[in-house]
This record gives sequence, structure tokens and C-alpha cells, in this order.
Amino acid sequence: PKHTAKATKAWLEENCAPLLEWPAQSPDLNPIENLWSILDQRARDRKPQNEDQLFETLTNEWNNIPINVLNKLVESMPARIRAVIKNKGYATKY
Repeated sequence: PKHTAKATKAWLEENCAPLLEWPAQSPDLNPIENLWSILDQRARDRKPQNEDQLFETLTNEWNNIPINVLNKLVESMPARIRAVIKNKGYATKY
């Protein structure tokens, strides 16, 4: 994968359990990626003028994300995993 340093891989192979093979373009199953996108959409139109306003905007929007949105992300994990298995580790709609 493009983000793996050869020196790091060598050290891990010498000092740790064997690494799993992973397709270079495999999907990120972490639902936090979807949550960052939701936060970006919610804060995009606010147009903060400085870092303090940006922090305040992001904090307010983060705190106002409905709990059902978070629950849906968590509940989507079985479907995400099934989709990745079906696609043999490659990209899915998630």
C-alpha cells in the first residue's frame, strides 16, 4: 500500500506477528469517516472567519448530530462487513 513505509513493514515483520494481506484500495470500514463527512456537510455553510469560530462551529455541529444518525452508523457495520466480503475486500458503496 502507498502509505506503508518499507522500514516500518520490515520492523513489523521482524518483531510482530505476520501482517495480513490487504488490498491496496480496500474500503475503510470505520464509520467515523462517514461521521466526518456528516460533520463537514453540517458545518460547510457556516463559513467561520477564524480558527476560534471554526472550532466553535465544529463543536456545536458535532454536539447537535442526532443520536439516531450515530446509531445508524453503528447498525450499518454488519452490512458493511458483508459487502466487503462479497467484494473480496475491494470497494463497496460504503
